[in-house]
Amino acid sequence: QNPAVVKVESSHQASTIQQIAYEIDKESRYDAVVDLLRSHRPKLALIFCNMKQDTDDLADYLYDHGLLAESINGNLDQRERDEALLSFANTSIPILVATDVASRGLDVKEIDLVINADLPHDPEVYIHRIGRTGRAGAKGLALSLYTPNQIDRLEQMAPDATIEKLSSLDIDKEFKITSNMVTLCIDGGKKNKLRAGDILGTLCKKVGVASRYIGKIDIFDRLSYVAVDKIVANRAYNGLSEHTIKKMNFRVWRM
Repeated sequence: QNPAVVKVESSHQASTIQQIAYEIDKESRYDAVVDLLRSHRPKLALIFCNMKQDTDDLADYLYDHGLLAESINGNLDQRERDEALLSFANTSIPILVATDVASRGLDVKEIDLVINADLPHDPEVYIHRIGRTGRAGAKGLALSLYTPNQIDRLEQMAPDATIEKLSSLDIDKEFKITSNMVTLCIDGGKKNKLRAGDILGTLCKKVGVASRYIGKIDIFDRLSYVAVDKIVANRAYNGLSEHTIKKMNFRVWRM
């Protein structure tokens, strides 16, 4: 009834997150994002847009250019948002294109690149965005795109950013970003008293999948998710469908 509110301000040392800004024409924004990804070649990248439609359009544009991406925005229901974030966190999806509202609560330590496809309007939002990289003491890279008439906003948002030209990028036009992982969803969770060890044990002992091919396992109230390497995805899917977990049968499907 009377909750206490604790607010912790985010702060990052300049040496932890390198900030670079690139001037673009508004019409070339999507191409610029592709060039940044093909130049810096991240393993896990988070891209921010201001508009919901842009997240969908940009994710589709990246996918068409061989860069596996998924969008997340306020138009998705909570389960769809949770599954998109989960797929990103377990590296099944290496690129997530998000609005600020949809990205709240995102805590993935391995993000090595953040791109502001749109500059935010609030410096605190900018700090929140770039703070998704360079976590747990790791180095991070935050790139921002701006148009000529946004130079004042850039100086307000990112006073520590270095301005460079897109022409200076070393672009690998053949570079593609895919994932070696596939996420399987199991129709059971905490309400069924399932634990991560139960799923791991079934996969390893009953199905015969080596533990090195099994990634992150997430257990929710009624659903569970397990990331597995693509080379064992069919075996894991068939095995979980055919075998019991804790003497119970569960439906299994690929996300």
